[in-house]
Amino acid sequence: MQASLFPDERPACAKAAPPARIQVGCAGWSLPRPMWPEFPADGTHLQRYAARFNAVEINSSFYRPHQTATYARWAASVPDHFRFSVKLPKTITHQQRLADCTGLLDDFLAQAGGLGEKLGCLLVQLPPSLAFDAARVRDFLRLLRERHAGPVALEPRHASWFTAPADPLLNAWQVGRVLADPVVHEAGRLPGGFAGLVYVRLHGSPRMYYSAYDRAVLDALVARLRLAATLDAAVWCIFDNTAEAAAIEDALYTVQGLSRTTHKDS
Repeated sequence: MQASLFPDERPACAKAAPPARIQVGCAGWSLPRPMWPEFPADGTHLQRYAARFNAVEINSSFYRPHQTATYARWAASVPDHFRFSVKLPKTITHQQRLADCTGLLDDFLAQAGGLGEKLGCLLVQLPPSLAFDAARVRDFLRLLRERHAGPVALEPRHASWFTAPADPLLNAWQVGRVLADPVVHEAGRLPGGFAGLVYVRLHGSPRMYYSAYDRAVLDALVARLRLAATLDAAVWCIFDNTAEAAAIEDALYTVQGLSRTTHKDS
């Protein structure tokens, strides 16, 4: 992600929570020890994490199922305004490749349904080899929408998803196309699909999952998130550079910047 993509607006560094209409967090709620002073001392990692952020992305659901009771316990441990994004299992996206997955989808939605109203978004990340196929995508999204009316974000990685036919189909089913960084295809530098959902996933650059982002990039990101919110979009910003402490640090900086612009605008 290049800073020049976004208008520049530099935040201050006062501790604060993000504005309620912009969900900011990390892929998981692990708290690296060097970052502990930024969080309350008491509570589970999730409770401490939720004191500073209003969202988290659950990626473990991609690899293994969680019991409905586990989701319910997580939901009960966080504030009312907190929301979870949950990643669809790889059995649906990578093994079945969105086809013939009714039972798998029913099982997953029953499990994640334990989050109740705190289920904020579903994340559908596709394998890089899965090309856009309008019939397959339409069948899958129809199946999903018959069961789930809430926000859905889709992160494709094959070049064919960034061409004209894909966006109208996603828009028709109210599915937002993720803006993922590092950007693999030039057309992916902006979100796509349904304009009512902006979902940004930052994997770290130049070293994916490890690298922290330059402050200038985060400052520009803050301005872009605020702009999306003013256009009545549901806005999510998730840092996935979690291999070390970069995600937590970048997310905290982003929250502080959003707080500064919120106070300035009020």
